[in-house]
Amino acid sequence: RFTQCRRRASTDFTGEAVSGLFHCSQTRRSLDKCWALSRPSDAQRLWGSMGQLAVTNWNAPLVWEGTFDPVVIDAIYKRLDPRLAVVVLAVGKYTRFLKGFLESAEKYFLVDFRVTYYIFTDNKQDVPKIELGTGRKITVLDVPSATRWQDVVLSRMKWATIAIDNQIRNEADYLFMMDVDSVFHSRFGAESLSPLSAVLHRGYYKTTRNYFPYERRGTSKAYIPPDEGDYYYTAAVWGGYLEEMYKLVKYCYEQSEEDAKNNIEAVWQEESHLNRYLLYNKPTKVLSPEYLWSDYDQVPADIRVVRISQLVKNYAEVRPNGGQ
Repeated sequence: RFTQCRRRASTDFTGEAVSGLFHCSQTRRSLDKCWALSRPSDAQRLWGSMGQLAVTNWNAPLVWEGTFDPVVIDAIYKRLDPRLAVVVLAVGKYTRFLKGFLESAEKYFLVDFRVTYYIFTDNKQDVPKIELGTGRKITVLDVPSATRWQDVVLSRMKWATIAIDNQIRNEADYLFMMDVDSVFHSRFGAESLSPLSAVLHRGYYKTTRNYFPYERRGTSKAYIPPDEGDYYYTAAVWGGYLEEMYKLVKYCYEQSEEDAKNNIEAVWQEESHLNRYLLYNKPTKVLSPEYLWSDYDQVPADIRVVRISQLVKNYAEVRPNGGQ
């Protein structure tokens, strides 16, 4: 049912490809190229309520609080009844973060949708028992331990690629990659869904590309030239259609392997490869830093709501190589 509706959506949409417009009828629907607003003004179609740009220069929605109607957009997607996969890696001492992540996700993450949490871990016995809502479940997958945190973050691209091939492809329509050391604080709903959704990194959404921590060494597969770049995206939250995510996850894995053959590691591991991919394969929706903040930072006035935030932690204690 979801696939049929999605196929119709991709072929029947004839409306404007600008943030804020939603066109829907019995015969014309595009749920992944547009999103709901309650009678927006022309200005609201281009700007959020705090003056933020609400559309990218390639006409993809840039999602902020106040630029969508949460009731309407959730109701529309619920009619399609999509299956959602959330992949998290909890290796070593990071299993301690599972309880907070899962319990808060059950309160705020796509509530009343079908969700499977795929937990990749080397400590199955440490996966907590969590009361889940209807249609939601946990699947635990074994992965080996690692001696460097850099290997942990790079390996999740490998294990996600393998898991999609072996299992997840048959069980999900959308897939999100998320960091487990995070907690949800507010609604994270269907406005986040699109063929490929990326989240602006909280540290760089107000800066120009000259300050983005792209990989600048030409010997790395993640290299981005100094005169190129749209945004800097975080690798802690990203999602999209299962097959679009598979292409991106596999790309990050394969490019990291190529770098390893040449004795180089991208400056920010899979995040560097993610940013290169998204520069040349534009996301269909960009989510504001509301969709991944950090407890290390004060919340500025333009962030009206923190939907999910990374926890403060002692990296030297939780990381296998002491955070180095």
